[in-house]
Amino acid sequence: MDSEEGATVCAHAHQEEAAAAMKEAGGGGGARGGGSSRGREGRRRREEEVRAGELPRAAGVHEGERVHPQLLPLQWPILNAVLSLFSWHNETINIWTHLLGLMLFFGLTLVHLGQYFPQVADLIGHLSWPISKVAENVSSNIGDVLSGAAMFIQTNPTLVSYGAAVTSQTTRWPFFVFLAGAMFCLLSSTACHLLSCHSHSLNLFLIRLDYTGIAVMIVVSFFPPIYYIFQCEPHWQVVYLSAITVAGVGTVYALMSPRLSAARYRAHRALLFVGMGLSGVVPAVHAAAVNWHEPARNVTLAYEGAMAASYLVGTAFYLTRVPERWRPGAFDLAGHSHQIFHALVIAGALAHYGAAIVFLKARDEMGCPAS
Repeated sequence: MDSEEGATVCAHAHQEEAAAAMKEAGGGGGARGGGSSRGREGRRRREEEVRAGELPRAAGVHEGERVHPQLLPLQWPILNAVLSLFSWHNETINIWTHLLGLMLFFGLTLVHLGQYFPQVADLIGHLSWPISKVAENVSSNIGDVLSGAAMFIQTNPTLVSYGAAVTSQTTRWPFFVFLAGAMFCLLSSTACHLLSCHSHSLNLFLIRLDYTGIAVMIVVSFFPPIYYIFQCEPHWQVVYLSAITVAGVGTVYALMSPRLSAARYRAHRALLFVGMGLSGVVPAVHAAAVNWHEPARNVTLAYEGAMAASYLVGTAFYLTRVPERWRPGAFDLAGHSHQIFHALVIAGALAHYGAAIVFLKARDEMGCPAS
């Protein structure tokens, strides 16, 4: 999700990471502009040791090829950066995986909004590009794979026909909070991979925006399950949702530190996000105990298990840099770890979307016992 895995054809210039990598590769070193033979030798050795795999890859620079970080270009025009969206380079798949994911979640959001707002339904029906059909088919296909989602979609005529607004027993705002957070995360990631090559200052801003998007995605993913599972016990809603929100704010605050933006803290950043996600184990165990005899329990556990597996496996690829570490240069354009990470993020988000649909349906059917 962050853009440090590689640059677009316009060569992302992460100078902080380049400087950190240079420092780690060889330490200090000699006088500038000549200096002693020892200083020149130290600089030469550092330039040889700092390879493309340790820096944002520039256009034409392959994994394992020598590159001097001071030669990375700066100040690419925004228009050139945007037009690189339609070029084939080592960020193309990174950009398009999350851009298409953004379009998908936007379509799903319109589909669900169309259930409650006739104006949105009319807008969808009049779109010249068949986004409504695409969103409907995607929603149905997800439901076919995730049976609970399918039942919800098939039993709700307004989802298919975009009819008049409906009234529901259960409030929908936590579900839309999740959809909005997912779109923000995918949008920030897309922008980071696409535009970071414009300038060093924009690069740093977009990296931090990307980190914020990841934290937001984790936080909002807690909202549908916690809200709907503990709808009849609002004090637990407050406890768990407040805890994950505070953790998210703290994580974002920590990641705003320039120090944590350096390349050597890559694993630390990933572990912060993993820690946020694993904090959901406590409410998950609590929820399983509370709903042990509910018929939808196994279905929702399967969905959430698929989500967790997707995110954890994706993070493992992100941290280990497999497969490019095995064959340097072979996966620069396609197949490298960050692209796999992106694909698994989308898979995890869709699994959680399916779970949220089942939570909604179950809560609509059950309601809360009269006090």
